[in-house]
Amino acid sequence: MFPAVCVVLLKPKSNTYSRCTIMNNCRRIARNCRCSSGLNSLMSRFKTRTNGHSCPGAAPSHNRGQATVTGGKPRLTAADLAQQVQQEKTKTPATETPMSKQQKRVMELKKFTLQLQNVHPNVLAKHLFRGVLYQDKHFVVINKPHGVPVQDASRGTSISSVLPTLSKMMDGMKTKSDSQLFPSLGLEKETTGVLLLARSDEAVGYILNMHRENNVQRKYWVITVGVPVPSEGVIDIPIIEREITGPQPHYKMGLSPLFRMNDSGDGVTKVRGHRQAHPAVTKYRVLDSSTGCSLVELQPLTGVKHQMRVHMALALACPILGDHKYSHWSKLAPQRLPERVLGKLGLEQSKSRYIPLHLHARQLTLSRASKGDIDVSCPLPKYFTQSLKHLHLTLPDKKDDE
Repeated sequence: MFPAVCVVLLKPKSNTYSRCTIMNNCRRIARNCRCSSGLNSLMSRFKTRTNGHSCPGAAPSHNRGQATVTGGKPRLTAADLAQQVQQEKTKTPATETPMSKQQKRVMELKKFTLQLQNVHPNVLAKHLFRGVLYQDKHFVVINKPHGVPVQDASRGTSISSVLPTLSKMMDGMKTKSDSQLFPSLGLEKETTGVLLLARSDEAVGYILNMHRENNVQRKYWVITVGVPVPSEGVIDIPIIEREITGPQPHYKMGLSPLFRMNDSGDGVTKVRGHRQAHPAVTKYRVLDSSTGCSLVELQPLTGVKHQMRVHMALALACPILGDHKYSHWSKLAPQRLPERVLGKLGLEQSKSRYIPLHLHARQLTLSRASKGDIDVSCPLPKYFTQSLKHLHLTLPDKKDDE
């Protein structure tokens, strides 16, 4: 008779109360027939088919960490969540794709040139304070970083905007401090090196007068693409601003020579100078050359906009490395470099746009007859020294540098 009872139990009625009644009857039969092992197996099947319905009067089941929600989906407890978080922490991180040499080189250039652009003014002021090269009661010389404009710009932070903070730092952060700093001789945004500041309006006027009398000498170091011939000389060609028409209309500084070649090609003829042209004179000297590039010292004797860049690119046909504006005359495009130069720099032509302008204000000399000369030299930025290393260009020794 017992197997017949089991067959009846496999087809319970649909309502919940009937299921629970059958289960209680089964328990009694198990106790009476002493067949608990077989019926327990049968009971486990029956519980599975009840889909979580509880019987009236039955004691609730407390299964730790197995809470459920409507629909039968498991819900994690706090202990389970903590364990899952701990497992996520202990997971081995996925292996990243190793960077190529070219990607590393691009990351280096970005790190060296973009670290002080669009930073908080106090961060820039602290950096300039650490880079003070000279100071007295009238003048201060600082090391200007790459990519930071001297005067106020529409976007980002400029050097002139942090000069009040820099002045307080130099006075020991005194609450009552009347000292001020004024830029006297500016530098272009992408140029690095010595920047002369004045502590008063009178000092600014003094510097400007000395500059007009050629008593302020500034020497620049540049890396050029090409080797200037001859290796030393003076470029005396006026410069004028011209409009470049085409798909990208823009303005550039260009040459306005006073002489032109004869039709026969055996001499030159003086021509009338343009009224809007500015006299521009630049002395140059090649310090070292290798791999089709050169380390050149420049000394501008005039102060025309973009003078050194125009003279090197258009007069000597040796543009400055990273000068993307004057490497092409009729268009705006990244500088195109020879394959041997790209190979030495570890870059491809498509990545040449990341090369910064290698124009560094190396030395400043302020001649003062009564108080003695001010002579300050500025160390090269990291990207400049890295390029010298890649191109196998050596710095002059101290004797030649002097």
